Amino acid sequence: MVSANLLVTFILALVVVYAIPGPDMALILQTSIARGTRKGLTAAAGLAVSRATHVTLSACGVAALLKAAPWLYEIVRYGGAAYLAYIAIQIFRSPVFALKPESGAAATGDEGGALRQTFVKGLLTNLLNPKALLFCSVLLPQFIRPGAGPVAFQVTELGVILVILGALFDTLYAVGAARISGVLRKYPLAQTLQRWTFSAALIGFALRLSLD
Repeated sequence: MVSANLLVTFILALVVVYAIPGPDMALILQTSIARGTRKGLTAAAGLAVSRATHVTLSACGVAALLKAAPWLYEIVRYGGAAYLAYIAIQIFRSPVFALKPESGAAATGDEGGALRQTFVKGLLTNLLNPKALLFCSVLLPQFIRPGAGPVAFQVTELGVILVILGALFDTLYAVGAARISGVLRKYPLAQTLQRWTFSAALIGFALRLSLD
């Protein structure tokens, strides 16, 4: 079992990471502002599954494989950058608040498909970012002590905390952004600036991922 002191340090490190703006945060904010809390939380669920996958892959040594095979890392990196750019273009081209909260029977027909799309978007945004996988592979071993018990149990403990804390931050972002949307709907110029801002942010993250 991981000691209390290490757990506190680990949680503080995660808080700093999750508070720094990145593509995950941009996706959550944009989704909640444009489509409401439910879809923002759905995107957050996709991100949570992706983080759990990264923890598992790190434990299985996939991160080490990416380090040992630069060509494989480059494929994943450019694929992730292309996907972020694709999302940015989608946001930029979408009508202002085209997907307002629906009501009535007409809204229920395509709701399931829209939620699945949003979940997959959250999943792929993080899953196709090799830096997120490498982050797990670098961070987790620093808090593991072989003498403190089975390594697999410690990795699981830290991984669960990583996923849960990330989900909490994403939930706060989703709920907070959805509240802002009510104000933005009154000002068309603010809506346009909001879409351009998030599109530019995602393009910037895509360029940084492809050039680093």
